[in-house]
Amino acid sequence: MTTPSDPFVFPREYYFPPFFTRQTNLTTHHAQLTKWSSLILSYCRHHRLFKISLSDFAEKDLFFNKQLNRRLSLSDIREVIDFMRKNDNRAEYADSDQKNGGAGKDGAGGGGGDIVWIYWRTPEEWASLVESWVEGTAQKGTVLTVYELTEGEGTRGTEFWGIDQELLLKALQILVKRGKAQIFGQEDSLGVKFF
Repeated sequence: MTTPSDPFVFPREYYFPPFFTRQTNLTTHHAQLTKWSSLILSYCRHHRLFKISLSDFAEKDLFFNKQLNRRLSLSDIREVIDFMRKNDNRAEYADSDQKNGGAGKDGAGGGGGDIVWIYWRTPEEWASLVESWVEGTAQKGTVLTVYELTEGEGTRGTEFWGIDQELLLKALQILVKRGKAQIFGQEDSLGVKFF
């Protein structure tokens, strides 16, 4: 596992100028979108980023190779995010109300807001990790706060320690639907009971 001090190693395509230019051949363009998707997931996983601002990240090294003086345009970044969202649910606009074209919560429609969830682990995968931890540490029947799950000593060293609380709540909602958990309390002091 990498630590935050380890530098991110960009793939070789990142140093190839055409990687930053939208390809017109459909097959090549699909391969380009796939490679960008993989790069975004790897980068966010390395830096443990759960949400990104597209406008802020358009100027960062993820989308701007200063060595080549090449960048991916904001419209191309949105196209990659849409590709990730539609093909394997690895991205989701954080505020569905901001979507262009009147797209609803189902994610239909193009464009989107500025803040995007990047699911280097999907909420379902996070739910499975939490469920495995609950079973492995005999936490069934206990009540834990969301804070304890994300920042507590008992979860230090787990993959979900330090997770964005909104993302954890998405994962916990999946466990609720599976009948494995119950969420209760106020927004600032939510508790979870595991079954």
